[in-house]
Amino acid sequence: MTDLFTPLQLGAISAPNRILMAPLTRCRAGAGHVPTALMAEYYAQRASAGLLIAEATMAMAGNSAFWHEPGIHSAEQVAGWKLTTDAVHAAGGRIFLQIWHGGRACHPLLNDGAQPVAPSALAITGDEVHTPQGKQPYVLPRELRDDELPAIVAGFRKAAENAKAAGFDGVEVHGANGYLLDEFLRDGANQRGGPYGGSVENRARLLFEVVEAVSAVWGSDRVGLRISPVNSYNSMIDSDPVGLATFLAGRLNDFKLAYLHAMRGDFFGLQKGDVMTPIRAHYRGVLVANMGYSPAEAAAAVAAGKVDAVAFGTSFLANPDLPARIRAGAVLNAPDPKKFYSPGPEGYTDYPTLAAA
Repeated sequence: MTDLFTPLQLGAISAPNRILMAPLTRCRAGAGHVPTALMAEYYAQRASAGLLIAEATMAMAGNSAFWHEPGIHSAEQVAGWKLTTDAVHAAGGRIFLQIWHGGRACHPLLNDGAQPVAPSALAITGDEVHTPQGKQPYVLPRELRDDELPAIVAGFRKAAENAKAAGFDGVEVHGANGYLLDEFLRDGANQRGGPYGGSVENRARLLFEVVEAVSAVWGSDRVGLRISPVNSYNSMIDSDPVGLATFLAGRLNDFKLAYLHAMRGDFFGLQKGDVMTPIRAHYRGVLVANMGYSPAEAAAAVAAGKVDAVAFGTSFLANPDLPARIRAGAVLNAPDPKKFYSPGPEGYTDYPTLAAA
């Protein structure tokens, strides 16, 4: 019977287990969005994951949404990330970089006054963003012109090239959680006309162009994609999330990706719908599930063939040796949400391992 410790082939990557680490924004990058030695220590501690997926990383300059998130668009950032990839590989691990454009979640105070961009001029509501001047409401984005979109595709391609130079084993395209590519996908945020709006085929066009460009750099067997069809985070909604998930699952077979990483639910419980069943029915590649899985539920889902692997977020954040703890049936450390985005090692690299507990 397949279990969480059955090896898995993720495209070109041989994973020793099916316990992946989900990408988690931690806001520990240094000046200029340069990854640090502390980040290298953090990821190396978690190298026993079947695959580490590093946090959302700015594909191009001027698109900061978190103040201290890392980038992959400068030589200094590439060198900074090399510390992490070297440390992870020395610890026997495998690591992909999640590349990302913040879209309307960006803020002028984080980007030298630049107005954020989006498929349509619709702002995120009911939330605020951390800036050097404290928490601020999101601002109205500028609607991108069709003739601006090739430069965004090119930016993702360059980010993929830089990720390769930094020593990563592959990349994950961030198509989830209300950032630019997800904004184009869902009709609550994309109300434009033309070739990138309207039908689900048109709304997915930019995502597919990005995936194709990134795959040209890496080979599609070293590219993953994350989607979140029902997550309402960042004021996201779609009139037919199950239909969107079904469409994407079918079309993505054409790309022969390393994996499809699907978030199964909504952080806020506002939108409902089973997206995992149709994705599994229509997608023929490796399916990675995420969002609120306990080790027991993950094991049952893998054993039943509902998914091929599970990506753990806060459980891996708080348990650097999560696979060993799951295998031993050990109690898990509880994460400290107050330290998720705070600077320094506290609540970052100081969670104890089973051996040290």
